Amino acid sequence: MKNIITISKLSLCIFFAALMFSCSSKKYEVHVVEIKQMQFQPAVINVQKEDTIIFVNKDIVLHNVTEQSKAKWSSSTMKPGDTFKLVAKESCNYFCTLHLVMKGKIQVQ
Repeated sequence: MKNIITISKLSLCIFFAALMFSCSSKKYEVHVVEIKQMQFQPAVINVQKEDTIIFVNKDIVLHNVTEQSKAKWSSSTMKPGDTFKLVAKESCNYFCTLHLVMKGKIQVQ
């Protein structure tokens, strides 16, 4: 009988710990920016800090994605079909260094 009570108390503690963890853990979102027709689509994206942004080159030419002010981050050259994953840390502007007219913005809320 004593073992049953101990197991029940332990099970109850595990249940409440799991419940607290699931209530406090943040669900991060994944956002997709397509590169096509010499543009980032959408050009402006609103995300939460730590959300993931996936850039997909759906164009017929090479591109890259580079943070504009200090090149804090940059993808490699992306062939058609390639992807680049970024975890959002702060708001920034970005561009393609191969095609300077291609610009975008990440707004972190």
